[in-house]
Amino acid sequence: MKFICQLLGIGLMLLGVYLLGKNIFFTTSAYPYFWRGIAADISVLALTSGVISLFMLPKTEKILGWILIGFGVVFVIYSSRAVLNPISLWHFFLSIVSMVGGFKLLTDRQFGG
Repeated sequence: MKFICQLLGIGLMLLGVYLLGKNIFFTTSAYPYFWRGIAADISVLALTSGVISLFMLPKTEKILGWILIGFGVVFVIYSSRAVLNPISLWHFFLSIVSMVGGFKLLTDRQFGG
């Protein structure tokens, strides 16, 4: 059982890296003012922090993860300059969930480690 959980964890991590590498593009551009690209940056950070919070925080504090994911979605909608494919927000969410879930399977003492 331990080996299967570790194998599943590695598979989920690889799936997450594949989805992230395939569907998200990070580009740079010069803005005349520093605040024009902040909403896109905040959305990526909020989504990542939210997913990590859902997996890593205790059950009593998981609402923070959902709040961060909500802020991330709002900021993606607010910033039309986010360089994501039309459906890559959900691919991004799925890739982060896969990577963090796979990592959790590898490091969890009950299943993986």
